Amino acid sequence: MRGASRASLAQARERLSTSVAQPGVAATVADELFACVALLDAEPSLRRALTDTTRPVAARAGLVRTLLEGKVGRATLQLVGGLAAARWSATADLATATEQLAVLASAAAADEAGELDNLEDDLFRFGRVVGTSPELRAALSNPLAPGELKRRLLDDLLARKVTPSALRLITAAAVHPRGRSLDTSLAEYARLVADWRKRLIAVVRVAVPLSESERQRLAVALSAAFGQGIHLDVMIDPGVLGGISVRIGDEFIDGSVASRLAALRRRLAA
Repeated sequence: MRGASRASLAQARERLSTSVAQPGVAATVADELFACVALLDAEPSLRRALTDTTRPVAARAGLVRTLLEGKVGRATLQLVGGLAAARWSATADLATATEQLAVLASAAAADEAGELDNLEDDLFRFGRVVGTSPELRAALSNPLAPGELKRRLLDDLLARKVTPSALRLITAAAVHPRGRSLDTSLAEYARLVADWRKRLIAVVRVAVPLSESERQRLAVALSAAFGQGIHLDVMIDPGVLGGISVRIGDEFIDGSVASRLAALRRRLAA
């Protein structure tokens, strides 16, 4: 997002933080906001009406009340009304901002339940499962498959095996991909969940599993280096041949034997 949209989203996130501070509200807000995303994506004329700055703010907020009052809770109604009253650089940004708030509300629900670490782990693990199961990927990515069929499949696979927030986000990514691949949606949702408590995600590749003490020492070292909390997503990859590689956003730290051998081969070939 650029310009006005970025500022409007920042303000909306502040309002969300206040709204979900009330116990038991966050999960409902998340579900209702995801429903609003589907509505906005399905109705281009509605998006245009809610982002048209030539219309008075009161008229845009009134349209939200007409559409949603009695169908969503007070917190969601206020949040969407606030989005409609804001300025957006592009009409599509309104739906994207609503989606981001839905993901953050899911993170808040997990945080309230003491399950935020589990939510991050669930999203990462399910992404790995999808990456190694072409049949599951095809079933969840098929644009012709009814959304209800995908919901039932995910319920059968994941109910009582992942946190409720993880099931909500995985289902949203599969049922309403918004033009993205499933992997891309899951990665974006994981980024937003980490951002809820200002943590970065470090994708760590190692040849053998790390012990709990090793994980803790690595997290502490990376947090000190980046000046921010770090959540580790550890992948076992025999290809690193010992050592470790870490990717945090665009930053890549490679201390693996494989990379050192490759560098040596390049020097010998020069």
